[in-house]
Amino acid sequence: MTDITSVRSTRIAAHRPRLADHSADKRMLVLAAMAVVTGTGGALAAWILLHLIALVINLFWFQRLSAQPAEIIDAASGPLVLVVPVVGSLIVGLMARYGSDKIRGHGIPEAIEAILYGESKLSPRVAILKPLSSAISIGSGGPFGAEGPIIMTGGAIGSLFAQRFRLTAAERKTLLVAGAAAGMTAIFGTPVAAILLAIEVMLFEWKPRSFVPLIVSALVAFAWRPLLVGQGALFPFDGALPGGAIALLLAAGLGCVSGILAISLSSALYRVEDGFHRLPIHWMWWPALGAVVVGLGGLLEPRVLGAGYASIQDLLDGRLLVGAMLLLLTAKGAVWLVALGSGTSGGVLAPLLIIGGALGGVAGHWLPGGSGPWAMIGMAGVMSAAMRAPLTSAVFAAELTDHFAALPMTVAASGAAFAVAVLLLKRSILTEKISRRGRHISQEFSVDPLALGMAGDLMTRDPETLSDGLTITEAVRYFESSARHRSYPVVDAGNRPIGLVSRRDALRWQQHGDDDTTIGDQLSDRSLPIVTPGTPADAVANLMITEETGRICVVAADTGVLVGIISRQDLLRSRAAVLRGEMERSR
Repeated sequence: MTDITSVRSTRIAAHRPRLADHSADKRMLVLAAMAVVTGTGGALAAWILLHLIALVINLFWFQRLSAQPAEIIDAASGPLVLVVPVVGSLIVGLMARYGSDKIRGHGIPEAIEAILYGESKLSPRVAILKPLSSAISIGSGGPFGAEGPIIMTGGAIGSLFAQRFRLTAAERKTLLVAGAAAGMTAIFGTPVAAILLAIEVMLFEWKPRSFVPLIVSALVAFAWRPLLVGQGALFPFDGALPGGAIALLLAAGLGCVSGILAISLSSALYRVEDGFHRLPIHWMWWPALGAVVVGLGGLLEPRVLGAGYASIQDLLDGRLLVGAMLLLLTAKGAVWLVALGSGTSGGVLAPLLIIGGALGGVAGHWLPGGSGPWAMIGMAGVMSAAMRAPLTSAVFAAELTDHFAALPMTVAASGAAFAVAVLLLKRSILTEKISRRGRHISQEFSVDPLALGMAGDLMTRDPETLSDGLTITEAVRYFESSARHRSYPVVDAGNRPIGLVSRRDALRWQQHGDDDTTIGDQLSDRSLPIVTPGTPADAVANLMITEETGRICVVAADTGVLVGIISRQDLLRSRAAVLRGEMERSR
């Protein structure tokens, strides 16, 4: 018979977790080193994307082969405004059908799906076609920004790099998100906002294993940015907001209005998308139909064409009159909704900034401080409500403009807009698309109830046991007549557990006929997972999964004597206590 004492001491050592505030280990350092590559790759992808957009703009609108920055508004006149968006959208539709349909849309929902349901694996085809199709879409006049495409492209770079190594799905997720944050940092020069966006929207966890590599990747991209893209704030402007409680209340009020506007945009987007789905033609042609509306909008207001970064700067500088801002708000909103609903390739962030900036700029004509500073507040509010990322939005507005003194105001607007959005709309503009594919995502983070309890708190004390000297015949008779549970721990003369016997074992023994051997003899070659009262409940749950058992014996740490047993039902009781804390009200 196996030496139970040696087996017992080994099992206790194997399943006694290292208790600490965090689960970090040396793998965090390995991922942080790998994040240097994702940060560099994301920065290079941003440089390529920006040059591709400039190349397409010059080619389509100015008929010249150049990658120098150019503005569509300088050439947007006459029949060209109607023709170019349609041609660009036809190319994107062909690329989506015959290349990869994952390039359709704004990219962030696809990245989330890859993280949660695809083991964080993205294909090389997406890494190539997404920036190329987005450059054609934006460069031909599509009313989008580069942030969604670069998030998808940077994420694809991180995923492809991770797939070259032997990593877990969770570690691949870390590098995918790190690449996405690096791309966003390189485009906008907002490393803190990129890190917060990853946490609020993409990571679905808060662990050092993912947080530290994320910081490394974003800062590496930020270090590359002056050499590849440029340095300094993307949209600096002069002007300041008033301080004090009244200003904070005004910012919160504008945030509430921004939240209602963002809800309207999100609802309208998916109504437009539903309309395209009812068309009796293949989805490959939808972007071209949407581009017709884009061209008509460009005839009405050329500022709606392309990413519109110049329009964002004009809003912040306070150069636009109220009528021009109202026209920009309605026209940009309309063409963006139709174009994005058609399934073409492009982002949501720049359009949200323009729409929110126009709303804030209009309000700023009647608020202290002028239209420019309030345009910044409107941007933070609309972005927060649409993407359900209040911290990201508040910091993003400050980093974009280099107005960090306005953080209390952007926080007030973002928080109010977020509150309105979560109360009035079930899902964000990002998660609604995923929900329509039959998947539900909860964006609420909370501590796992199992992480708060110990095995000693949840176990059933002094459980019924069977002696290892019991014969097989006696054990079968016991299960037939007296057993109240599905399984029982088997203990030796010192009350130390050596195994578990279940009704299934008794049935198998019964089929083999009477046997005078003991249970101890039958269990001599089995391993037994055991824990101590100080083992965290979540470690017990993990042990149940890995050992494929529904009950775990709990032994005294010093003697190995059985003191209790934990079942799946015991683990569920810890969650029941949390539910009571959420639902029961008392003084």
